[in-house]
Amino acid sequence: MESYTPKQIANALNVSTTTLRRYEEQDLIPVVPRTDSNHRFYKSIHFQAFATIRALLKGYDIPIVYEVMRMIKNSRFAKALWLVNEQQFHIQVEKQRVEEILTMIQNTELTQYKKVKLNEWMSIGEAAKIAGVNTSAIRHWENEGLVHSERNKENGYRMFSIPELRKILIISSLRKTVYYIENMKILLNDLDTGNYDKIERSFQVALENLNNKLLLQLKGIAKLMKYIDIYQEVNS
Repeated sequence: MESYTPKQIANALNVSTTTLRRYEEQDLIPVVPRTDSNHRFYKSIHFQAFATIRALLKGYDIPIVYEVMRMIKNSRFAKALWLVNEQQFHIQVEKQRVEEILTMIQNTELTQYKKVKLNEWMSIGEAAKIAGVNTSAIRHWENEGLVHSERNKENGYRMFSIPELRKILIISSLRKTVYYIENMKILLNDLDTGNYDKIERSFQVALENLNNKLLLQLKGIAKLMKYIDIYQEVNS
């Protein structure tokens, strides 16, 4: 079976040998054999494991990738595949949400979003539930001056109007593609003034990013399936 030095794999994958050792220390790859002089040497299964990690990291978060690789190492193939499948489902849900909010903006009709009945004012908990975010995120956005609340005169709790909920929905959808607070403020100002062109373009970018992430995930899965085949062959 063909063997590789750490430097050969590092060069092939455009990473450092330190990165390879870190993956090994994180228990992500099969046990690495050593030479008589105690130097690492990798086999084809290790090369494929490293290539799989690098491919998966382009489409999945680090904790997910690490968990998947550990599952494969322990021959829990079905669980690993269900986990990556679950992440793709999350992208589908996010894409659907972004499309719904974009339609809401285009129609300037928030009451149709998720077919929920909205009160004129709602608590931070209610707003967070509708937007699918944590209340701490809304508090942060308020501290940044992106949204504004009024205080309930009876209990002092934050209350958000429907126009402010619309802003919360936009921020929650675009926070991964609009990186700067000032740019987000400009978009929200466009919302207030009825200038929807820039907002729609930002949503289209968000959708393109989700499509690209899905493509990267599928490429990662292709590497993962090849790794599983090699792993099963070597350990059969």
